[in-house]
Amino acid sequence: MRSTLAAGRIALQWGMRTPSLFLPFAAFTLAAAPLATAQQFYGDPPDETHPWAVHDMNRPQPPRVEPGTFSTQAEPGKPPSDAVILFDGTEASMKNWTFGKPDKSWALVDGAFQCVPGSGSAVTKEQFGDCQLHIEWSAPTDVKGDSQGRGNSGVFLPGNTEVQVLDNYNNPTYADGFAGSVYGVMPPMANALRKPGEWQVYDIVFRRPLFKDGKEIDPGRVTVFCNGVLLQDSTPLEGGGGHKGRSHPRAFPEKGPLSLQDHGNTTRFRNIWYRPLPPRAAEGGTDGQLSPEATEAKRKEIAAEIRKDAAGKQGKDKMLRLMESLCYEVDPAALEQSTKMLDEFLAGVKATPKDKAEGRKGEVMQVRNAVDYLMKHKRLPGDFAAKGAINEIVKENGWDK
Repeated sequence: MRSTLAAGRIALQWGMRTPSLFLPFAAFTLAAAPLATAQQFYGDPPDETHPWAVHDMNRPQPPRVEPGTFSTQAEPGKPPSDAVILFDGTEASMKNWTFGKPDKSWALVDGAFQCVPGSGSAVTKEQFGDCQLHIEWSAPTDVKGDSQGRGNSGVFLPGNTEVQVLDNYNNPTYADGFAGSVYGVMPPMANALRKPGEWQVYDIVFRRPLFKDGKEIDPGRVTVFCNGVLLQDSTPLEGGGGHKGRSHPRAFPEKGPLSLQDHGNTTRFRNIWYRPLPPRAAEGGTDGQLSPEATEAKRKEIAAEIRKDAAGKQGKDKMLRLMESLCYEVDPAALEQSTKMLDEFLAGVKATPKDKAEGRKGEVMQVRNAVDYLMKHKRLPGDFAAKGAINEIVKENGWDK
């Protein structure tokens, strides 16, 4: 019978030919070892475009964000804990903005940021890219004008795409210039506005267009809710829109300011904040479907972290952790060490006195399950020698009944 070490070398060659069948072994988060056995040998393995297994406990935990509170007409809500505040109703937050006319500025009126016609757009000093943006606005109670001449302003996202602000409460206008439209690109799916003078709540998710080698790989998208009603559903930007002319695909800057338009109306704003969004897979993010090259690089990184974690462990736990690393990267040294440890583990079980053997049942069955799982997914060859040795131990102790 060939040794388990020799079989392990065969497994290395086998595994090199089947990277899509790798499976994490002792699936627990690097920073959260107490969760160790909860999801072992569970879910589809990493493949050529996904560096993580399904339900992979090595995958980083989501960061904790304390949620905010909802706004009322009387009071703005509290932002979530990781929000960047752009305007919170204080004089201090007015300093976060510059204005189109250097000798004029917008006004602070009852805790609201009010457009002063002729002062020019209000522009943030802060520059940012993909984001979740929250902004609340109120059209003047003194209703004047119609169509685009009534309570007009605009939320200009980084890259100069406008989400329209307009008093369309009983006020028709062209559809792609309606409140909540991506101006010049897409009408809103509904009119969810409250009466003039009441606060309207916009929640916007913005993703800028992505280009690679001069070619568009993602057109950019915007999602808009108004007062809890979906108006834009991941709408492609089509170059960002604009007035009268049709826009065409173009690259946006990586970061830019938020701008609120001076359109000659005393529209008010309050409770303005944003949360930066993580990068998409196409720009270096590791969630979702990645390119084969990015997947391979990430799997190498995961494997290195697992091997580092294994170095601080002993016995069976170290063996399983080393074997787990092979699911992400075929490393000859890790394979040889874990296979040698498997030999030693099985020899130790065989040497255990009969009256104490029952106490080792759980760990033997865990190891058998691991080997079975890896063989099932072709990470080990069908004649892997340790399989027979484990089955022999199980049969001798009656654990297969």
